Amino acid sequence: MALLTDARLRSLKPRPKVYRVADAGGLCMEVRPTGAKLWRYRYRAGAKANMIGLGEYPAMSLQEARRERDRQRDLLSAGADPSTHRKLAKAREAAEKDNRFEAVAQEWLAKQGHWSEATMEKSVAMLKTWAYPWIGHRPLRAITTADMLALIQRPEAQDKIETAQRLKQRCGQIFRYAIPTGRCDRDPTADLRGVLKTVRVRHHASVTDRAKVGGLLRAIEGHGGTFVVLCALRLSALTFVRPGELRHWEWAEINADGTEWRIPAPKMKMRTPHIVPLSRQAQAVIEELRPLTGDGRYLFPSARGAGRPMSETAINAALRTLGYSNTVMTAHGFRSMASTLLNEEGWNRDWIERQLAHAERDKIRGAYNYAEYLPDRRRMMQAWADLLDQLRAGGKVVAIRAA
Repeated sequence: MALLTDARLRSLKPRPKVYRVADAGGLCMEVRPTGAKLWRYRYRAGAKANMIGLGEYPAMSLQEARRERDRQRDLLSAGADPSTHRKLAKAREAAEKDNRFEAVAQEWLAKQGHWSEATMEKSVAMLKTWAYPWIGHRPLRAITTADMLALIQRPEAQDKIETAQRLKQRCGQIFRYAIPTGRCDRDPTADLRGVLKTVRVRHHASVTDRAKVGGLLRAIEGHGGTFVVLCALRLSALTFVRPGELRHWEWAEINADGTEWRIPAPKMKMRTPHIVPLSRQAQAVIEELRPLTGDGRYLFPSARGAGRPMSETAINAALRTLGYSNTVMTAHGFRSMASTLLNEEGWNRDWIERQLAHAERDKIRGAYNYAEYLPDRRRMMQAWADLLDQLRAGGKVVAIRAA
């Protein structure tokens, strides 16, 4: 039987039915009615005849097809069925794909349903920026301690110490998640204790001097940016919630009469529902904002689309444009400002702490606080808004503490 040649292969024409032309050693060319030409290897394993595909002509040349046939014959000589061997190889490849760091990380992230939306966004963004480009495609077992050291040293080299520490923490959680499922044997970040620079804990900068608070409030009213950001600044002062809670504020979370903002547990740091009584001043700001963003989901939507919240840097950026550096005032600093002044005025510490949504270690006491302090907190929040008006006006400030 004459062996196939390129000239003969090119001359093969399609027929109404599939037909095959043999080469040698089990290799043949299959010609389909569509004109497709496919290499096939026919063999016998024991008493069973079988056939597998090798590739398509001319993408796989005659010489390449013969070399591939020889590899399959070597497998057969070693006692392995080429078809079974191929299936096992594909299964291993699929398993390795499932064991890649990025795939396991996404699986782990999907199980963190207790996280707030802000925490999830930050974790996903951090892994996409600092982990996936270098180790995302690699199986977990192939990632070493040296690899992880190089990974976390990248943000550290840019003086992003907190990012490096959080990156190490998140990657360690992903490795430890994969150990019980058999996709890795150990956490390579465990040997990196003490290798990162430490960062000095800094409290969020805040303006607490009354005269300077008045100046800040007047500066906010002169904000030359968008009206949405202006309202966010006003409500940051009036509600003193965490910046992430503020920017994720949804219209549906305001109660029917507009006097309360009810934040669901998943959005809160401590995973406990939180109620923010809305003063008359806060309600007025909200009603001013409603015609602009009330048809959407968020009170403060992103400039890039109403379906996503305002950037986490928007309020801090606005404070910078007003002349307040990050060592003087921050978005988080409105909380310290309120805590300091309310305590100075003699308001009940428990009411203040509950309004700040700080954790109560005693669960029974915490339940009591949540249930019983709301009327008191309503009075306090209205008095707080009135105090801000007085400070903004620069007039004489009278005590806001109830008898």
